[in-house]
Amino acid sequence: MKNNFSIILATKHKKIADVHNATGISKYTLTQLYYQRVKNPQTETVTKIADYLECSLDELLARTPYVVEV
Repeated sequence: MKNNFSIILATKHKKIADVHNATGISKYTLTQLYYQRVKNPQTETVTKIADYLECSLDELLARTPYVVEV
């Protein structure tokens, strides 16, 4: 799954170890997200990361809104 985890970390001058220490999420899981190797991350995991990085889930998961034109 495409995500902006690595970009947001760089922008905020954070490291995987910082996220690990603050959230308790394993470094393995964070590394997998960083290199976009995770297909379906758990909601609890991405929510903790977004909360720590002070960003929305949409920003973290590189989600673009679906707009229906009428």
